[in-house]
Amino acid sequence: MAFNIVVPPLSESVVDATISEWLKKVGDSVKTGDVLVVLETDKVNLEVTAESGGVLKSIAHPEGDDVKAGEVLGVIDGVASATAPVATAPAPADSASAPSAETKASPVAKRIAEANDVNIAQVPAADGNRVKKADVEQFINKQAPAVSAPAPVASSAPASNGGLSVFENNPREERAKMSRRRRTIAQNLLNATQSTAMLTTFNEIDMGKVMEVRARRKESFQKKFNVGLGFSSFFVKASIGALKAFPLLNAEIDGDFIVKKNYYDIGMAIGAEEGLVVPVLRNADRMSFAEIELKIKEYAEQVRNGSLGLEALVGGTFTITNGGVFGSLMSTPIVNYPQVAILGLHAIKDRPVVVNGEIVIRPMMYVAMSYDHRIVDGREAVQFVVAIKNLIEDPENLLLEG
Repeated sequence: MAFNIVVPPLSESVVDATISEWLKKVGDSVKTGDVLVVLETDKVNLEVTAESGGVLKSIAHPEGDDVKAGEVLGVIDGVASATAPVATAPAPADSASAPSAETKASPVAKRIAEANDVNIAQVPAADGNRVKKADVEQFINKQAPAVSAPAPVASSAPASNGGLSVFENNPREERAKMSRRRRTIAQNLLNATQSTAMLTTFNEIDMGKVMEVRARRKESFQKKFNVGLGFSSFFVKASIGALKAFPLLNAEIDGDFIVKKNYYDIGMAIGAEEGLVVPVLRNADRMSFAEIELKIKEYAEQVRNGSLGLEALVGGTFTITNGGVFGSLMSTPIVNYPQVAILGLHAIKDRPVVVNGEIVIRPMMYVAMSYDHRIVDGREAVQFVVAIKNLIEDPENLLLEG
């Protein structure tokens, strides 16, 4: 009996996927639960497993093909495995260096390894779990002295750079195709700038009170909930309080209609190896500080080990991004379309400010909020950020407003 291998259901925001890698080839025996193929979407990588054992009879789409949910990827012949075991080809003499299909590696790592003729199975993973881009690059650098680089080959094409020689293989440059995720991120950001009337308003926040609360509660919070008390939960709660006061910031445009959301699904931008992802805190208004911190920690771990699911990335009504963790003092975030606003956090720096007529040193943070001016006026945008500022500078108000 034959079984089709199909593309699993994708999320509403993911239309198709790219076949990143086949882990089995035609003729290979397959057990139920074996990972057959890895699909790359603009958000996460998906592993398609065998729902029945047998032999991989055919592959309908090779690596690099774009496929949609429900499309047939290949066929498993269940009868063949039931009647007789399939003999596997003898291992080659240098099997110790042969690549292993179960070697876990990111798509970027695999592409770099393939481009440099590196056996991915020989590359150790720094975290002991998954080979990443940095692991492959470090492996290549260690092997570099033993490999002589080929001499550059002159191109027959006429020079087009001011008379300088043009080389097909330029040792001073590296040309690599963008991953599907990076291409999609680029297109989404371009769409956001072209589809919205985007403006940004700035303000600064005195983080002293929040830092005092964290200093007093940090140890007991960690012991009780087994997670650190970060700044994220304060800003999630403050954003919800401001969104309740200014509901247009929690809306979206649908044709000629404005859709106001009466729920608060807050997206938290997290930097991943292949680009930014924005998992969503569902019904964040119902979450405690500890629940918010635990969920963000869980998402960050899933991003690092590549296990973040598509369901975590669907929807969202408002987004928070923190460039401060990378040292950014000021930046202009891009709206996460079709949302209408995004809040950007930045590094906390001690600065001289005037308080009650005196110059004092305070821990200050610049915040920036980009918004879609089509439905949000400048007055509302400024007042929204001021509301967040007031809540953070007097965190007791979060108990009432957040």
